[in-house]
Amino acid sequence: MKYLNPVALLLVIVGGLNWLLVGIARFDLVATLTGRKFGEKNAISSAIYVAVGAAAVALLPVLARWIIVPPRD
Repeated sequence: MKYLNPVALLLVIVGGLNWLLVGIARFDLVATLTGRKFGEKNAISSAIYVAVGAAAVALLPVLARWIIVPPRD
């Protein structure tokens, strides 16, 4: 369980970087890594997108804790 948050954070960062590349350069990293063209999906890319979304949901309690009890400086 102690590895869930770091893995989830890594997946959310990868997803964020993918969206950055899509927005700036119209380059879909996930599609490229799974052998597809921009915007095309297959089972592997769908699994990656689902994993990134699940990671974001898994990090919601962390965000809630930071809002309720802000980290000390």
